[in-house]
Amino acid sequence: MIDDDKLVDGLLTDYRKASLTSADRAMLDYSAKLTLTPWEMEESDVEVLRKEGFNDTAILDINQVTSYYAFVNRLADGLGVELEGSWREDPVG
Repeated sequence: MIDDDKLVDGLLTDYRKASLTSADRAMLDYSAKLTLTPWEMEESDVEVLRKEGFNDTAILDINQVTSYYAFVNRLADGLGVELEGSWREDPVG
């Protein structure tokens, strides 16, 4: 659990404006690009993570978690799976 309401609010609204370390921002930039425009991924995207201190195992973890969530969401969307009621609640309010 994160005990920093300002950070949580920033992450929920726009992670690019949240107070993050450069490594965390690079990780989220990579994940956002992989999610939204995977066809634009390049070796330089991985190099940015390496320069931020992520080793190859960590980069693989970031890639796999991001890809897994995209996969599961597409499965659910494609099958018309409805969210449980608790997921519809406003996490901020």
